[in-house]
Amino acid sequence: MKSWSGSAGICINEQMEILMVKSYESEGWAVPSGGIEEGESPEECCVREVKEETGYDVKVIERLKVKETTIHDIQVKTYYFRVEKIGESSGINDPDEIIAEADWKSVSELITISHAYPEDLGLILEQLKQQEQN
Repeated sequence: MKSWSGSAGICINEQMEILMVKSYESEGWAVPSGGIEEGESPEECCVREVKEETGYDVKVIERLKVKETTIHDIQVKTYYFRVEKIGESSGINDPDEIIAEADWKSVSELITISHAYPEDLGLILEQLKQQEQN
């Protein structure tokens, strides 16, 4: 069975909004993510993908979870990290040219927008709740 590994970054700003991206071929929003390249750690992949898809430099705060699932006979393993943005966005610079939009979404928007990965919503909201308590 083929396998694919990737990383995803959950980034929360001072206004308690989550950094989300939307691709051209989907109406659903998702946290920035992408495939781990040869010789790259999951952490390095996360930082690179967030930068490419949103223009933000980020640093990894903690590893949250690993999601394992099978999609079209491919074993998929995604590492989720809590990341913190450094400075402002330099704009989307996605070499794969699949990201149409990057935006900060509030909790009320998160509940109304469509999600590319609905199963991630619980984890995202949990992170927001933790951030509010800190």
